[in-house]
Amino acid sequence: MKKKNAAMVCFSGGQDSTTCLFWAKKHFAHVEAVCFTYGQKHSLETEVARKIAAEAQVPFHLLDVSLISQLDPNCSLVNNAIRMDEDKPADRYPNTFVPGRNMVFLTFVAILARSKGIHHIVTGVSEADYSGYPDCRDTFIRSLNVTLNLAMDDQFVIHTPLMDRDKSEVWALADELGVFDLVRTQTLTCYNGILADGCGHCPACKLRKAGLEKYLSTKKKD
Repeated sequence: MKKKNAAMVCFSGGQDSTTCLFWAKKHFAHVEAVCFTYGQKHSLETEVARKIAAEAQVPFHLLDVSLISQLDPNCSLVNNAIRMDEDKPADRYPNTFVPGRNMVFLTFVAILARSKGIHHIVTGVSEADYSGYPDCRDTFIRSLNVTLNLAMDDQFVIHTPLMDRDKSEVWALADELGVFDLVRTQTLTCYNGILADGCGHCPACKLRKAGLEKYLSTKKKD
């Protein structure tokens, strides 16, 4: 049976997906969160996600798609032998890119959502301020949305509330939603698995910090 006004959030417990979780709670009457293990080097990510979902009072699902890391081990997020790119290389995608990850995540979310009668899916991808990943682009999301609808003969809607927002604007949205402190102190964005402000030098931490500083400086001026 189709659930009206319900959404399922692709959730990692990081800054972006946590902001999206609370965005979804504002716009939908019923929200559920789906988190994934995909062979990532630190397990704290899923623990943080579960804790935040409990605080948000939403059902939490944890799915294992670790086969991804077996198919392509050439990623520093799943292979300890590879040194992480701290800056985006000029001639290739950074080695923090997990090929197919968002496609797999969203496909599994859609299958689970369909089984529960949920047809709205929320993901925190953005092409305004990101690390160069092709599966964060709006064109990819639109294409996948059509593919999922055709594959399952259903009508899903993938929502990307952060698509056109840079990191400072993501912080602003978290503040607007009343979860600025939660996002700042309880989320895990760091590729090295360090909570809150993180390690400070991985690509995710650099983006997060730069965005926070920009948002706080703008807020002071206001």
